[in-house]
Amino acid sequence: MLIYNVTINIDADVHDDWLVWMRDKHIPDMLNTGKFSHAKMVRVLVEDDGGITYSIQYTTPDRKTLESYYRDDAERMRGYAQKLFPNKFVAFRTELEVISQQIP
Repeated sequence: MLIYNVTINIDADVHDDWLVWMRDKHIPDMLNTGKFSHAKMVRVLVEDDGGITYSIQYTTPDRKTLESYYRDDAERMRGYAQKLFPNKFVAFRTELEVISQQIP
């Protein structure tokens, strides 16, 4: 299992609109690609020089599925944010491999 992690620092002046868009539109659209089984959105609590930082973690079963997301969906999905919030955020992406998970 892999986690596709997107860390985003969003400007405070568009934060509220962006947060609604993420929860109501973007994350559901990401899940609707069929490439991810679930998503978790968390706020990063470390103080920053500006903006508000979040990590969105999308779980995918394997590298092949993640590669199909990159090939089929990534450009389109990333483009929506650029159109709606131009020059208002910085994003970086990481891939994480789940080694173990324990749920009581």
